Amino acid sequence: MRVIIAGGTGLIGRALAADLVQDGHHVIVLSRTPERYTGRLPAGVQVERWDARSAEGWAHLADGADAIVNLAGENIAAGRWTPERKRRIRESRLNAGRAVVEAVQAASNRPRVVVQASAVGYYGPCGDEEVTENHPPGSDFLARVCVEWEASTAPVEELGVRRPILRTGIVLSTEGGALPRMLPPFKLGLGGRLGSGRQWFPWIHIRDEVRAIRFLVEREDASGPYNLTAPNPVTNAELTRALGRVLGRPALLPVPALALKVLFGEMATVLLDGQRAVPRRLIEAGFTFEFAEVEAALRDLLKG
Repeated sequence: MRVIIAGGTGLIGRALAADLVQDGHHVIVLSRTPERYTGRLPAGVQVERWDARSAEGWAHLADGADAIVNLAGENIAAGRWTPERKRRIRESRLNAGRAVVEAVQAASNRPRVVVQASAVGYYGPCGDEEVTENHPPGSDFLARVCVEWEASTAPVEELGVRRPILRTGIVLSTEGGALPRMLPPFKLGLGGRLGSGRQWFPWIHIRDEVRAIRFLVEREDASGPYNLTAPNPVTNAELTRALGRVLGRPALLPVPALALKVLFGEMATVLLDGQRAVPRRLIEAGFTFEFAEVEAALRDLLKG
């Protein structure tokens, strides 16, 4: 296959590119600064410049490609959500989606599938309710962004292009994301739950994230939203206890919710609210998880 990955220099994109290249596929990663990633992406990955707003300079690559995977968007956890940061978070996603649509429209031999990234934040805070793909969207900032993000590539469906949507949970990896930030205090014996610890933590091992994306690319009847979360979500307290057991360290020092709100402002909702999201459609489609239990996932990631 020839696969184009927009946002291919991020955590998920790098892992997906490496997996595809290892299996002999032709992978093209779009980057605003390709020179920064010379030698940092897997051997065999082709890196092409784009402006993250249009198909200028790369539209020809979409002609005859098998798949476009659109993961592009500014990191939501890179800083406090000032009005400017919120604008960039939203616009980076909508601009990338429009660029993908523009490239597909220009192709005489269109890709057969466009995979569109999203997140379980689509549902907003849901308490203890089990959340499947038919749950309505929330009304907070992240939920509104996810609704627009998903819609940004919807026009490709009118062109006959299949479009699965990835509502991804919190990806567990030692290469980036939440886990490396959690490790230092735990290794010092200073780890613990965040706030009450009762908030749900819809997690997925990076390997299952990549496997699920490839499953949806290759399955010809896969379209619409899929929760990319492990089948057994845990609360934040359960996660911290599991991490403590894996590291052989106590997990007894909670971080007060007020401290997180003071430190992170509105972004603290990512840490203090959650969704008990389950991957109903993915399982119904026949996908099997390599890591269904969080402690086994953590042991695999931290075994070295």
